[in-house]
Amino acid sequence: MSYTIIEVANTHGGNAEYLNTLIDSFSQYNENIGIKFQPLHPDKLATTDFVAYEIYKKLHFENGQWKSFIVNASRTKDVWLDLFDDYGVEVLEDNIQLVHGIKLQVSVLFNFSLVEKLSGLDLSNLKLIINVASLNEEEIRYHYDKIKASLNVKELLIEVGFQAYPTTITDSGLSKIQVVKDLFNCKIVFADHVDGTNELALWLPVLAIASGADCIEKHVMLSDDFNTEFDFYSSITPKKFDILMERVALYDSLMKEPFINNREQIYLTNSILKPILKKDKYNGNGISLVNDLEYKRSNKNGINAIEIEKLLNSYHILSSDIKAGSTLMKHDFKKATIAVVIAARLKSSRLKEKALLKIGSLTTIEKCIKNACAFENVNNVILATSTLDSDTPLKNYTFSDKVIFHRGDPDDVIDRYLQIVRDLKIDVIIRVTGDNPFIDNSILQILLNSHFKTGADYTTAKEAAIGTNLEIINSSALEEVKSYFPNAAYSEYMTWYFTNNESYFNLNFVNLPNELIRPYRLTLDYDLDLEMFRKIHEHLSVNNTDYNLKDVFTFLDANNEISSINSHISAKYKTDQSLIDTLNEKTKIKTL
Repeated sequence: MSYTIIEVANTHGGNAEYLNTLIDSFSQYNENIGIKFQPLHPDKLATTDFVAYEIYKKLHFENGQWKSFIVNASRTKDVWLDLFDDYGVEVLEDNIQLVHGIKLQVSVLFNFSLVEKLSGLDLSNLKLIINVASLNEEEIRYHYDKIKASLNVKELLIEVGFQAYPTTITDSGLSKIQVVKDLFNCKIVFADHVDGTNELALWLPVLAIASGADCIEKHVMLSDDFNTEFDFYSSITPKKFDILMERVALYDSLMKEPFINNREQIYLTNSILKPILKKDKYNGNGISLVNDLEYKRSNKNGINAIEIEKLLNSYHILSSDIKAGSTLMKHDFKKATIAVVIAARLKSSRLKEKALLKIGSLTTIEKCIKNACAFENVNNVILATSTLDSDTPLKNYTFSDKVIFHRGDPDDVIDRYLQIVRDLKIDVIIRVTGDNPFIDNSILQILLNSHFKTGADYTTAKEAAIGTNLEIINSSALEEVKSYFPNAAYSEYMTWYFTNNESYFNLNFVNLPNELIRPYRLTLDYDLDLEMFRKIHEHLSVNNTDYNLKDVFTFLDANNEISSINSHISAKYKTDQSLIDTLNEKTKIKTL
């Protein structure tokens, strides 16, 4: 609960009985609360010709009386003293063991003599409040630093608010609270002096707490039946003080409520739009939050879009077949097993056994595998070749004993892939051609994240340097291709079986960032390709044998004579119109 100081001020009018009765009227408050008195001496505070001198005489209590008041109040509360003159310092010194803190009004900050006297006391167990009414930020800093340097107090607090007759709501200084708090990084006390009969007198302190005040100070008096001569304007009675404390307690309790309460949670649970499948989905499929689902209020149990998104972001796919109109449960998903499958043969006619040619100390196929082994979020790396004896040497070039060596159908690449999928229970394939030694994890992670986010069957980059693009394929989609093409005669061009059948598969073409796109040729088919690769490696490996694709691009950007070595060579599948026409014809799904 916020700290409150009961400000007695001078409502007692010099009447000891009144003051003791006032103290006792608040005895039920004994936690997180203080009471403040103003001990003063007319001859210490003013000259005899001062207009209020006679009033000060009337308000004066002797030292012994102050001790009695302080002892009485300290039984239930922290005692604070408002110091105006040397006499107040004497009262403090006589009762310092019972005093919790002291306060200096803004006018008293200019009393260097009083500050000097205070510096001679051990104030290390006391808190000090300084009022800064009418001071600008620079002046506040001056007094704050001076007091902090002069007085060794336990804690220094700053008070905003001043008393005038009348003190309007706009004069309250509410707007200063957060400004001063930010500037001085200290606790703020708010003293309001609004008309005690105004309803705002019981709300303004609550507003101050909500604005950042750590402590409120409130003037009090006995009931209206008592003839209170002084400081009655902004004072409230014990009954009104009870109301104020109830409101402060209510505010404090509201601020301690959990960020999300039970009724709020029930509201969301009952009203949330649940994701419902638009169409049948099958084991191994991904899910698109946008295209595969519609959102409706429903009594069906099911996880929400955020929960599905979390599963997709952690590479989950469906674990079973689910009908259209169904909601989804967490158990409907499984973590996808993701594998890199690198297809390689030794049959090349243009560049004989190119997979075994060296770039530095590694063969080109080993360099490709090395980069594949650096891929994140991958369960397996497989080198896939044929069962022909001519491809047997590849077994000795897997780079790592963690790489799986697989032999399958010599001609049907799709069948070769599916053998691996079935044997290892792979859900998602990252298709790599062994001719591409500069594949890179940066591109993979972009494609992989997009693949799962979009619920795609097939994902690749829209644009990439030749030899750096990757393909991500759901095993379930590849099985579907196989069902339409039991003998896929052109399976070496696996890409076309997807891109030519967009009405059957969810195709996802991703825009890579410009830093990962170049017009360079980084695939191995000709002697000139190998020549360029070796020059790249010769330069980059001097400082780092684990250089990446960005390093390659940076080098080629700066060395046009190297990048141009093979730039005139075109990819057959892009320029051979006869081949293109054949692929368009032979890879399209035809249904009756």
